[in-house]
Amino acid sequence: MIDLSTIRLIAITDHIRDGQTGLIARASAAARGGASCIQLRLKDVSARDLVGVARELVRSVGVPVIVNDRADVAIAAGAAGVHLGADDVPPSAIRRVAPEGFIIGISVGNDAEVANSAGADYAGIGPFFATGSKSDAGQAIGAEGFSRLAALAGLPAVAVGGVTAENAAIPMAAGAAGIAVISGVFGSSDPAAAARRLRSAIGK
Repeated sequence: MIDLSTIRLIAITDHIRDGQTGLIARASAAARGGASCIQLRLKDVSARDLVGVARELVRSVGVPVIVNDRADVAIAAGAAGVHLGADDVPPSAIRRVAPEGFIIGISVGNDAEVANSAGADYAGIGPFFATGSKSDAGQAIGAEGFSRLAALAGLPAVAVGGVTAENAAIPMAAGAAGIAVISGVFGSSDPAAAARRLRSAIGK
């Protein structure tokens, strides 16, 4: 069973706009501010480069690192786990080849995607609020939709999509084990301060 403190505040990377060194520095700052996990999400980076960034994150940030989509990269880099989308290899298949204690998250945005969650440790459910961080995020599901999908999945649920320090209490009241943010931390000029505000909003 996953340690729920790991998924309390997942800071998801945006892109390498300031080079690998800048991304590592921002991730390290987020961890110092209270991010409990860093999810490495770089859609347009080669597998070779992704492994390099993931390895450096694992060495540098001091909190668990989870790689988006690529379980092979996560395992090769010694990361703590992987976060899978609805169209990725199912968690049950990854579980058969992953090392012991490997964390597997799965994205859930509708009833059909719940079926893909078997074998996962947690579900990232959303978008809770409207978000501009992901072009394919879909319509906001709100507290009622989040709670319903979390119950169907039967997994610790992380609220994803449009979560800020100002509204983070809403998903937590809806039963979220934690929140995941992209622009809320990595879009900030001060990721450490942004993470501290979010942790204050959701409680330690």
